[in-house]
Amino acid sequence: MSGPLELVLADRTRVPLLHDMTIGRAPGSTLWLDDPAVSRRQARISVGGGAVLLEDAGSSYGTWLDGRRLDGREPLRDGSRIRIGNQELIVERRRDEAEAGRTVVVPRAETLLEPDTGGFGTHPKVRSGYALKRLAASEGEERWVLRDLDSNRFLRMSDADAELLQLVDGRRSVAELVREAEQREGDGGAARLARLLAELADRGLLSGVTGSTVADTTHGRLARLAVPREKTWAGAGRLFDRLYRRGGWRLFTRPALAAIAMLMLAGLAVFPYLVVARYGTPFVVARKVGIGALIFLLGRLAVVAVHETAHGLTMASYGRRVRRAGIKVLMIFPYAFVDTSEAWFEPRRHRIAISAAGPVSDLTMGAVFSICCLALPAGAIRDVVFQLAFAAYVGALFNLNPFVERDGYQILVDLLREPGLRRRAREQLFRQLSGQGRAGDSPVLTRYAAAGVAWSVLAGCFAAGLSLRYQSRLEDVASGPVVWSVLAILWVGFFLPVIVVLGGPLRQRRRSREA
Repeated sequence: MSGPLELVLADRTRVPLLHDMTIGRAPGSTLWLDDPAVSRRQARISVGGGAVLLEDAGSSYGTWLDGRRLDGREPLRDGSRIRIGNQELIVERRRDEAEAGRTVVVPRAETLLEPDTGGFGTHPKVRSGYALKRLAASEGEERWVLRDLDSNRFLRMSDADAELLQLVDGRRSVAELVREAEQREGDGGAARLARLLAELADRGLLSGVTGSTVADTTHGRLARLAVPREKTWAGAGRLFDRLYRRGGWRLFTRPALAAIAMLMLAGLAVFPYLVVARYGTPFVVARKVGIGALIFLLGRLAVVAVHETAHGLTMASYGRRVRRAGIKVLMIFPYAFVDTSEAWFEPRRHRIAISAAGPVSDLTMGAVFSICCLALPAGAIRDVVFQLAFAAYVGALFNLNPFVERDGYQILVDLLREPGLRRRAREQLFRQLSGQGRAGDSPVLTRYAAAGVAWSVLAGCFAAGLSLRYQSRLEDVASGPVVWSVLAILWVGFFLPVIVVLGGPLRQRRRSREA
């Protein structure tokens, strides 16, 4: 059952809107605000007939509702924002425990920062600069999402963790926190508190504690090369919002989604036909390395632009804003990105849709290019269009790969309800291979880790087989032994991820047996 509307003040005090009330600086006001910018009689709220109405009471500077100055009475709804002087009041509906809650944002306030003490301190305190939201009960046990506004990293928490989080306000000592945790959670309360504090410290969310998430770029050239450099654009969210309002919303109607689905299916039939019946290979311009590489690169850039736009428009369709977008360069390889971290505040079904929007756009672009190629006469233009289709499908396969942290991985995480799937699967595989497996190890993580190793082996075999296509060409410019030495080095590089994943724990297991 829906709860009544409440007025949420800046200090998070909640005032139920059950009766008529006045807001102002006059002592007799129902809601008294000590702010020189607030008039003595600022505004009135009327409750009756199932509606809650707000009107200005003749104030000097006006009352603002959702960015508009009030002119007469306006109804208040869940999520309305009231600006009075320097105060912002939020209207929320009281939700029951099964429902999701609104996002509580605590912006970074420099006056609240404390010097780095290198530890929890005697009175741990969650620093400012975070957002917290309770998702619906269908999200499972860890239904709370805590986001660091600086790093955009997230922490999933249970109801019990969220209750303990509210206690970490700097007013209680560690000993008092432990006693409170044990009173609430019994014997496991102290351990739960310790895990929560460790997670907060690791993300730099405790005042006076520097997290471990900041990359260290001071140790050697290789370490600096491994740190991506990025050029960001903070105005991307406004652009995607405008695109959505000015026609992008039509892409999310049922007829448009049905048309996109039919187009993707048609492309998945046409492209294999083009490969088998017309070209015999997807590498049409491989013989023209210069122009072929340029065509492929331009095609990928166009597909990537559409891919990231699809993410941004889908975010806008759910009322979420992209905080930033830009280009990252890792070593010498550039790639575009759109920050969709706000999606973690949405229900699981919405998160899957936001992640899937990119690969869907790749498959749609591939279909468009394939159908155009089918209709064009033989010639250079047709070959170029075919290569663009190939670039789009390569992008779709890469982004749907569940073993790299791209869209396919995020979709799988939500389908399996396993946050941190890749990291946890690697940690469990390491324990099991090193002989330190536990009785409670997750079979889901075991299967994912095994599938990841198998995929790496298959990918290495495919890359090694593909490299043999160039053996004869390399022998035209170098001797046979040199060519085979180069290929051998490449093959080692192809299988290096598997060697690293399996070699470390197996070596540790052997040492343990010898000891």
